[in-house]
Amino acid sequence: MVYCIRSLWELTCARVALLRADPERGEITTTVIVTALLAIAAIAIVAIIVAKLTAKANSINLGIGG
Repeated sequence: MVYCIRSLWELTCARVALLRADPERGEITTTVIVTALLAIAAIAIVAIIVAKLTAKANSINLGIGG
């Protein structure tokens, strides 16, 4: 059992070392920024749609109370 745990630990350490040596680490920042901008755009679009639907719903005359 100890041998299996030790093997997994060595494998994990080797994988981490390979990932740290990878020169393509700058793309993460760009990906995060683009994802954040897309999320903000989606929230803005949903807010616009909700505002328009609410305005339309409030403008419907149901003929009650008047």
